[in-house]
Amino acid sequence: MKIQLIRNATMKITLAGKTILTDPVLSPKHGIESFAGVEKNPIVGLPFPAADILKDVDMVLVSHLHQDHFDAAAKDILPKQIPVFCRAGDEESIRESQFKNITAVDKTITWESIEISKTPGSHAKNQKWKDILGSVCGFVISAENEPTVYWAGDTILTDEVKGTIRNAQPDIIITHSCGAVLDDSGPIVMDAQQTIEVCKIAPNAIVVAIHLEALDHGTVTRDDVRNLADEHNISNDKLLIPADGGTITF
Repeated sequence: MKIQLIRNATMKITLAGKTILTDPVLSPKHGIESFAGVEKNPIVGLPFPAADILKDVDMVLVSHLHQDHFDAAAKDILPKQIPVFCRAGDEESIRESQFKNITAVDKTITWESIEISKTPGSHAKNQKWKDILGSVCGFVISAENEPTVYWAGDTILTDEVKGTIRNAQPDIIITHSCGAVLDDSGPIVMDAQQTIEVCKIAPNAIVVAIHLEALDHGTVTRDDVRNLADEHNISNDKLLIPADGGTITF
C-alpha cells in the first residue's frame, strides 16, 4: 500500500492494484476564497501539475463538498466517467457537475475487491458551527492482504471517532490535524493535542497527520505536531507527517 499526500486532504491511496484519489482540490495557490481573512486558499501550490496527479487514478472518494475538499478546478479537470464515491446525499450535487458514474456510500460498499465503509464525524464541537458546516464523514478502507485504513476526515476527536478506532482496529489512521478555527469556539478539525490523543488510544496503529499548512484558517503546523509528539515520546515511526508530494509505503 502507498499513500501519497498531494495537498491538504487530497491523497492518492494505492491498494489492491487500484489508486483512489481523495478529496480532490486542484486549484492553484490562491484559487479559492479566504476562510479566515488572512489570504486566499490554498496558501500553497500543488506539488505537481494537476494532469500528473490524475495519472493512474482509478476512482475518486469525496468526504464532503466544502470547496477545500472538492473544488471547481477538480470538477473541471476530472474525467466525467471516472467513478466517484461520496457520502449519501451528495450525489445529486456531484451529478450537477456532469459526472456520470457516482456511487453513494451510506454504510458499506465493495468496489474492485476494496471495501469502503462510511464513518461518522463532527466538524465542530460548537453547535452553531455544526449547523453551519453541516455533516461530514470519514471512511474505513480495506482489502485482502492490505492494511486497513481509517481516514477520519474533517472531524474533531469525538466519542464516535474513538468508537470507530476501537471497532475497526485500523492499521493506519489518517487525521486532519491543522486545528482550523473560524472563531474562538475551538477547532473544526483535530489539532496537535487531539492528534497525539489518537496516537495514544490506538497504540498498534500508525497515524498519518495531513490537512496541514494548506489553508488560511489552520492554526497548527507540521512542526507543532511533531514537537508535541516528541514531548509525549511518540516516535517518527508511530506518527508520520508527510510533506506535500511525499509518498509513504507500507
